[in-house]
Amino acid sequence: MTVTDPATGTEQQNPLSLGTAAARNLATTTKTQPQMQSISSRWLIRLLPWVQASGGTYRVNRRLTCVVGNKRVTFTGSDTDLRVVPPELREFAVLREFPDTAVLDALADRFEQREYQPGDVLAEFGDRADEVALIAHGKVNKIGPGEYGDHVVLDVLAGGEYFGDESLAEPDALWEYTAKAVTTCTALVLPHRAFEEVLQHSPELRAHVDQVRSSPQAAANDHGEAAVEVTSGHEGEVALTGTFVDYELHPREYELSVAQTVLRMHTRVSDLYNQPMSQLEQQLRLTIEALRERQENELVNNPGFGLLHNADLGMRKPTRNGPPTPDDLDDLLALVWKEPSFFLAHPRAIAAFGRECSRRGIYPSSVDVGGHSVPAWRGVPIFPCNKIPVSRTRTSSIMLMRTGEERQGVVGLHQTGIPDEYQPGLSVRFMGINDKAITSYLVTAYYSAAVLVPDALGVLDDAELGRES
Repeated sequence: MTVTDPATGTEQQNPLSLGTAAARNLATTTKTQPQMQSISSRWLIRLLPWVQASGGTYRVNRRLTCVVGNKRVTFTGSDTDLRVVPPELREFAVLREFPDTAVLDALADRFEQREYQPGDVLAEFGDRADEVALIAHGKVNKIGPGEYGDHVVLDVLAGGEYFGDESLAEPDALWEYTAKAVTTCTALVLPHRAFEEVLQHSPELRAHVDQVRSSPQAAANDHGEAAVEVTSGHEGEVALTGTFVDYELHPREYELSVAQTVLRMHTRVSDLYNQPMSQLEQQLRLTIEALRERQENELVNNPGFGLLHNADLGMRKPTRNGPPTPDDLDDLLALVWKEPSFFLAHPRAIAAFGRECSRRGIYPSSVDVGGHSVPAWRGVPIFPCNKIPVSRTRTSSIMLMRTGEERQGVVGLHQTGIPDEYQPGLSVRFMGINDKAITSYLVTAYYSAAVLVPDALGVLDDAELGRES
């Protein structure tokens, strides 16, 4: 029999068997667990060796270091009217611990803002060193004479770094290198004549500078640690030197940080809708995933203990030309050369590095890590981490670290055995049921990270991710 549908005017055949729409009422569908797109591989959490911080605090004892300051300055104002923050001038060796802020303010007012184009020379080798230059924006190469008469790049300076401050203590000093702009640069320059003007009007500053010029520098090794005197290569009855190893009087202490949330669930849901999978178990699983994602983000970006913020400034390098190249990763390996464990980079930074390798006809190898094929450079694996930020100008950072307490590397900190522990360092605590029949659970994770010695962590800064070819 044929039936005509009055709405469409089309003829429909009577069904000869049960349709799928009706049959689904008697069927049990196959369900997945709730999916969550924000879950990542969290390689940093998986790769860090985790150390038990039983007292909630982890103290890192080190040898006494003679190097003071971070050798960087900060600026205020707009791009066309920059000013160095006056107390930051104490980064200069000749002004270290100088107490008079008013004099520093007068010095800050005498800096001249200058603009440089790529290839412009800021200082010429062999000329009289008669100014101090602070790099506000851009990159500057320090170029010196090579062994065979050619020129070699001694260092790359980026925003916040400076050069020429040592000439303030030695008025007759000569430039031992050429400073040349690699990119468009903005610099604040203090001529010696301006420094001398302030020196003439401030007896306190003159006395401080004279004391610095006459004071001997404390003996230190290449890492800035107080020197340990050792006698070697002698013959006969030579009087041996005496020594001792001095420690930091106030070593850094890392307190465990915390990430917490309160998970709420109505008792009706957990009572009636608990098959084929536990509602509470799935809610906890997704909540813990979000908590672990936040934990890894904090391990990277927290201002107090995050790895990006706690890398020593001597272990940070800008890229040579913008995008991350094989040369840049080799520079990182030259910084963290004692048993490097792995690189950590944003996936887009890894892609940018791959493009630079392809441009040069280089094909990086890969290594097997727990059944995963991971790209590598010089045999050191490169792991992705989407917690490393990408700036609005599409630049990012790449980290290289040595891990392990026994290797004086980077370690993660947690505490196991806490009450109501659900996973190592993570607890789920029942908080009760309120008058609306809602059950509450406190979910808590304790964690931190520590860099045991500065050369365990290197960072490549300002890696461009989207430069036009």
